[in-house]
Amino acid sequence: MSDPDFYSRVAATLLNIETEGLLKPERVLESAQGGMVRIGGRDIINLCANNYLGLANDPRVVEAAIEATHRWGAGLASVRFICGTQSIHKELEASIAAYLGLEDAILFAAAFDANGGVFEPLLGNQDAIVSDSLNHASIIDGVRLSKAQRYRYRTNDMEDLEAQLKAAREAGARTILIATDGVFSMDGTIADLQMIAALAERYGAITLVDDCHASGFIGPKGRGTLHACGVEAQIDIVTGTFGKALGGAMGGFVAGRGEVIALLRQRARPYLFSNALTPAVCGASLAAIEIAESAEGDDRRARIAANARQFRTAMSAAGFELLPGEHPIIPVMIHDAGRAQQMAAALLEAGILATGFSYPVVPHGAARIRTQMSAALSAEQVTRAADIFAEVGRQLEIIP
Repeated sequence: MSDPDFYSRVAATLLNIETEGLLKPERVLESAQGGMVRIGGRDIINLCANNYLGLANDPRVVEAAIEATHRWGAGLASVRFICGTQSIHKELEASIAAYLGLEDAILFAAAFDANGGVFEPLLGNQDAIVSDSLNHASIIDGVRLSKAQRYRYRTNDMEDLEAQLKAAREAGARTILIATDGVFSMDGTIADLQMIAALAERYGAITLVDDCHASGFIGPKGRGTLHACGVEAQIDIVTGTFGKALGGAMGGFVAGRGEVIALLRQRARPYLFSNALTPAVCGASLAAIEIAESAEGDDRRARIAANARQFRTAMSAAGFELLPGEHPIIPVMIHDAGRAQQMAAALLEAGILATGFSYPVVPHGAARIRTQMSAALSAEQVTRAADIFAEVGRQLEIIP
């Protein structure tokens, strides 16, 4: 041990995180992902998965992953431009691009990598990125890797967005890119894409939308916020994931015009220096997209919406403070970080898996239990979950 002070500082930081009630425990699941999961030998109602369509353990998705593994192997042991592209990769890229109504797409090992790799190849120091202040950490990190000038606007504040666009244009930016989440993951708020598209047109900007919390279940046929807001022809670039509604495995993508995707294949560092997405993930994702586009997908989206309405109604009636919205992300506001972690632990003991979020994931004083509805939950399970929330909330004196 050459530097004992280093390890002392690490230990002290961890102790400080725990003392402040900011420690993020990891629950070990003894089952597949689903509406119910097994933890510690007990079946628990799961309210914290991004498994919106309930496809993570769907037999067809699982079988597609197995079949792809049998046919293509466990992996490519290489990056794609060397010897790591198989026809299943091209099939998935074509499938997700067609599903979203865009020309082409490129796969990444993770959605974080997609956002981390998209900005630097496309924009230089003569350009500007105008980014929503609540954008996902992957967008923030991706913007930092770019040499473009950086501007931030208050979340979903279109007056501030216009002010930043004016500033970028007056500073002589060659190209201006507006970057926003389609759905803000901590709040469940949908970006004002109609106004963003109008402002982009007014100031000659291009637009990028991260639709990770929308692809598969928001808008017609689940094609995302662009289609839900009617601006699919006006948005230039979409980033997203196969790790949420579209199979629940992992992997991300960037979709857009052909020349943009072609340049990313040549210059995006996470693409050039990461192994190709596994055939199993490709197979599972292809099966999930097919289901999402089908009439069954419509039924699953209707179930998500019904579950969200039911849960919101019951929780509001019980006296909980909820952030308003229609998205299946339903934040239950606790405000105090320690209390949020205490409630999450009590909920788990009572039979619900739901995660407490606090700073730095959300602002100081905005700690919450973020619940998420899915098509994997029955109406009876939603009722039971709201009842357990109410019991625990009264025990902890969070509600009267």
